[in-house]
Amino acid sequence: MKVCVAGASGAFGIKHLDAIKNIPGVEVTSIVGGRSGDLEGFAKERGIKHWTRDLNESLARSDVDAVILSTPTQMHAEQGIACMKAGKHVLIEIPMADSLADSEALVRTQKETGVVGMAGHVRRFNPSHQYIHNKIKKGELKIQQMDVQTYFFRRTNTNATGQARSWTDHLLWHHACHTVDLFQYQTGEEPSKVMGLEGPHHPNLGIAMDMSIGLKTPSGAICTLSLSFNNDGPLGTFFRYICDNGTYLARYDDLYDGKDNKIDLSGVAVSNNGIELIDREFFSAIKDGREPNSSLAQCLPAMRTLDRIEKQF
Repeated sequence: MKVCVAGASGAFGIKHLDAIKNIPGVEVTSIVGGRSGDLEGFAKERGIKHWTRDLNESLARSDVDAVILSTPTQMHAEQGIACMKAGKHVLIEIPMADSLADSEALVRTQKETGVVGMAGHVRRFNPSHQYIHNKIKKGELKIQQMDVQTYFFRRTNTNATGQARSWTDHLLWHHACHTVDLFQYQTGEEPSKVMGLEGPHHPNLGIAMDMSIGLKTPSGAICTLSLSFNNDGPLGTFFRYICDNGTYLARYDDLYDGKDNKIDLSGVAVSNNGIELIDREFFSAIKDGREPNSSLAQCLPAMRTLDRIEKQF
């Protein structure tokens, strides 16, 4: 499998490059970088033979079978469509787009081209959430409420590593997308009721810095989600699953029961690295000629829900 990683030198591009090193039979043959930085030096340091700042140059190469897009969100739809029309399988980092219309266009293009199109919804793959999902599938658990906190301190335009960003992140279309999709994935339902509130917009960034979201499924499960870029405290996303048969606390790759006893997740997946598990599913789906978990089509319902929430602001 010959792969191009676009946005390779960004925070998540590097995560994908590191993950691919652990996957046999996959080679990064091309990388695409942004406007700044020593892209040539970056590529040579990692033993990658081709580098460019033009995605179309990589798409024209015969030694590129698939593309991972870790580029700015605002580029996802246009670049994803270009990849698929060029006959390349594509994995788009979350979110697949920042609007429902663009998300629908991506799904249409995937159906027209027949290539594998996938969104990087890592929460579906984190072993902690896989553990819960497996119990739900076995009929051992039913979610009554998911209580989720997504907290950052990000009052300047920086990425996860503290480096300056050339684009603006978004609490709804990026960070809420993780939880909205996970809630729908775990319950197997699209919400019948949604609620959204946003706080004041940042004077320079132009985005809401605080947000509250509520969801309810037809069967009665609810999700309460709080998000902030103003939180100067413990950072990250913290999940509380309140179920009919137990309570579980997920903190990234760790899982605890309601009494704060750590749960052994060994054996749930071949890795504890959610990014690696996404990439493994992507390459496996390509080889098997099947629809992957977290396909563009499977993730479209979450984008519909985000659109409904946005209309309430």
